[in-house]
Amino acid sequence: MSDVLNSYRDGSKRSCLVTGATGLVGNNVVRKFLDTGWNVRVLVRPRHSGTTAALEGLPVQKIFGQLEDTNSLQRAVDGVDLVIHSAAMVHCGWRYYDEMYRVNVEGTTHLSKIARIAGVRFIHVSSVDALGLRSDGTPANEETPPGGMIECPYVLTKRMAESAVLDQVERGLDAVIVNPVYMIGPWDWKPSSGRMLLEVGSGKGLLAPPGANDFADVRDVVSGIEAANERGQTGRRYILGGHALTYFDAWKIFAKVTNRRPPIGNAPPLAVRAAGRLGDFAGLFLKREPPVNSASAAMSMLRHNFSCQRAFDELGYKIRPLEVAATDAWAWFCENGYAKNLGERYTQSESCQTSYSSKTRNISPSASGTT
Repeated sequence: MSDVLNSYRDGSKRSCLVTGATGLVGNNVVRKFLDTGWNVRVLVRPRHSGTTAALEGLPVQKIFGQLEDTNSLQRAVDGVDLVIHSAAMVHCGWRYYDEMYRVNVEGTTHLSKIARIAGVRFIHVSSVDALGLRSDGTPANEETPPGGMIECPYVLTKRMAESAVLDQVERGLDAVIVNPVYMIGPWDWKPSSGRMLLEVGSGKGLLAPPGANDFADVRDVVSGIEAANERGQTGRRYILGGHALTYFDAWKIFAKVTNRRPPIGNAPPLAVRAAGRLGDFAGLFLKREPPVNSASAAMSMLRHNFSCQRAFDELGYKIRPLEVAATDAWAWFCENGYAKNLGERYTQSESCQTSYSSKTRNISPSASGTT
């Protein structure tokens, strides 16, 4: 433990606080910033007081607390140069508004206020779901007004969280907002958005949702966060985008990477809506709302596309091919026992070959590229 703290306290390095450090974005942020020479501090919920797999072996300083506790937030912010706020409660459905409001809105309000008082730069990791969609189907951008989204608690609270940050900017906070799109990649411990890749890899991807989305490698998003800290303008949003694809086309790439049969077509919209309503009905008898519900079903039918031209122009943002992102994500899932084939764990097979290695902290893409 002393070696970890001594590493963190290296006075020659810049220091940052990362919230949400066990999530897909946050964990990749931690590893990226460690690799580029930062001291990294993480906010860990008290129930994670033991060693967590996501942070195991990393030379980070843990501050135990939560977003609702301003005392722990003040301890976490004290002495750092930068706060990267990626923690959020994420669920696409109709329930949990109160819990999401406490975490996503009140937590962000507390943390951004404390960062302002401390004079610390603040990067708020939001979501494109906080923005609007255009009625003509063309890609939206950072200035597109709200509208066209499914107004579920997650969308509403992420939008309100942005407003809370911008309110603190008006009061003097040096903050930048980044809006990532749908991300896949390694270090997806929960897993989160990588569940879609796992579903296709398990052979359940014969009928794709009828909508579209933008797909990005989480490591490119993290590079965008790094660039937003270095070059982002205070009070400005940056969409950290990806490849605009229908789910059908994305699933074909996922099927190729996982050596599975590609989808045969799109699920009929009527069937998607019916599945969502069935999920709502099932949720009446469950303690938690199932992931398939009428909100997530409706979201899967949207053309969920956004322009990241501002990030290209102002941040030098770049995105690698989706096949590379999916290959490295799949390799990580294989190596860590998430990917299964007919009930059996995968071994490291041809479908899992990549230059990525989970045995090191370094993240080495097998290729890079831009659109």
